[in-house]
Amino acid sequence: MQLKNEVMLITYADSMGNNLKDLHKVLNQYYAKAVGGVHILPFFPSSADRGFAPMCYDRVDPNFGTFADVEAIGKDYYLMFDFMVNHISAHSAYFQDFLQKKDQSAYKDFFIRYSDFWENGEPTQEQVDLIYKRKPRAPYIEAEFVDGSKEKVWCTFCEEQIDLDVRKDATKQFIKQTLVDMCHHGAAVIRLDAFAYAIKKPDTSCFFVEPDIWELLYDIEKTVKAEGAEILPEIHEHYTIPMKIADKGFWIYDFALPVLTLHALYNHTGVYLKQWMERCPMHQFTTLDTHDGIGIVDVKDLLPDEEVDKVKEQMYQQGANVKKIYSSEAYNNLDIYQVNTTYYSALGNQDDAYLLARAIQFFAPGIPQVYYVGMLAGSNDVDLMERTKNGRDINRHYYSLEEVAEQQQRPVVQKLKELMELRNTHPAFSLEGTISIQAEGDHLQIVRTYQSHKIVLDANLSTYQFEIHE
Repeated sequence: MQLKNEVMLITYADSMGNNLKDLHKVLNQYYAKAVGGVHILPFFPSSADRGFAPMCYDRVDPNFGTFADVEAIGKDYYLMFDFMVNHISAHSAYFQDFLQKKDQSAYKDFFIRYSDFWENGEPTQEQVDLIYKRKPRAPYIEAEFVDGSKEKVWCTFCEEQIDLDVRKDATKQFIKQTLVDMCHHGAAVIRLDAFAYAIKKPDTSCFFVEPDIWELLYDIEKTVKAEGAEILPEIHEHYTIPMKIADKGFWIYDFALPVLTLHALYNHTGVYLKQWMERCPMHQFTTLDTHDGIGIVDVKDLLPDEEVDKVKEQMYQQGANVKKIYSSEAYNNLDIYQVNTTYYSALGNQDDAYLLARAIQFFAPGIPQVYYVGMLAGSNDVDLMERTKNGRDINRHYYSLEEVAEQQQRPVVQKLKELMELRNTHPAFSLEGTISIQAEGDHLQIVRTYQSHKIVLDANLSTYQFEIHE
């Protein structure tokens, strides 16, 4: 099924029920009109990071089901799959073969060996300092080969996620084949995870390196377009980078909207929200929540620095069970620029504030994505996070089928579903239409129009009451 301008659910394969069949059942039973598409977070065999350290792409993790289950969902809803363009699992057959056979391995070109990459086999301190990295030292693991030798191999994220050398022909062929196979299994959109890290060059930041990054993007687009699908590069950084990508006609994420909306609701003013909505593209996917934390880096210069600091503090003060320690090293937080919380809890578990946030998202330019915890207005799961000591798990509750059924009784869940259905069906939300925004005092008005169709959101950012009318 092709991409449609309808709300996309983001979910793991086993987060509403135990597997893909359960997920399909939940969608058809409760959300057939509210959800048009589904981003099924990585469902391949994986060794870490809840699917984001894929061991292969040619089968589905048997705990979740099979490709037949994925394709069945794809007959009813358009699908988004993840491709980890930057890395593959350390437990993949590719990396294990490399450790076994070293220079005789068919996959030796898949990986970035420091001995080949850096002059003299090591970066200088100046070169290390230049790299945009997640760790205080140069990004590598010490690979131990079966013959007893050791080598440094590029590793940006956790030790289970070994970076791929996207410049090599063998890797290019692997990427192309994987993308084609994904399309054949029903992907309407392929999300390019950690895309900006994929190109490495000495004496650069190794993050969104131009012009090489464009060559990679166009190569991937060419492969996917031939199969009738779209690509969505995933980049958490200064808003100018995704805007640059949008200017070249690609889909992007709006990762600035979550914090701008919180700022508007905490501080009862839509002035910054208005400025952003008037400049961001229509050709984008909007989020309030995802499987990660709420990104702070994405709003730099869209809010003054002091307002960014303020809204972070307000999350901790006004949020329900939102604590600084949950976004720290104590809970294995990879990214100091993210706050770990559900969006509902960031708004103090207040139904009215939460529904207004969703109404703002649905009126914003782009196609809305709603994370499964957000779709069920879920509050912070501190118990799960304490069991795993992973801060992001605060926003990754596992709902049984019984829990999903219970949540449907809550008025906030019912009203959100109605808003989703409205967003999917009203013609004024066309991506070919226009948007106008007024923000005076605590009053926010957003008007969407397309041809003779019009729909208006009138909201009070102090009381959180709002009306939608034509």
